[in-house]
Amino acid sequence: MKILIINGPNLNLLGKREPDVYGSTSFEEYFKTIKTKYKKVKLEYYQSNVEGELIDKIHSVGFSYDGIIINAGAYTHTSVALRDAISGVESPVIEVHISNTHQREEFRHHSYISPVCKGIILGFGLDSYRLAIESFLN
Repeated sequence: MKILIINGPNLNLLGKREPDVYGSTSFEEYFKTIKTKYKKVKLEYYQSNVEGELIDKIHSVGFSYDGIIINAGAYTHTSVALRDAISGVESPVIEVHISNTHQREEFRHHSYISPVCKGIILGFGLDSYRLAIESFLN
């Protein structure tokens, strides 16, 4: 099984950025943990702050991978282009968020990508990614 985890803008700052919201662990540290836990799954990770690069990555794996896990960051609430990229590929996509976006500012309550994703996991910290992997395995 091949799964790609995609993180969008500002998620390269995990571990440093707003630790009260996002925790103090970098995604790279967390990724090592989940790769160890899921040795039989080919897990890959990609992060970009650039919307077009995220779209290109979805296009490049969206017909050959078993799943995509995406935390689109702020693009979740603004990007019709990401929505179109997700709906245009065959690989199922799980939307994840570290925080419960519905407990935050009102503009974070709407997701353009949710309607075209297989499911949504939010509010469980970095464990949201593990839960998404489990959803593909079940």
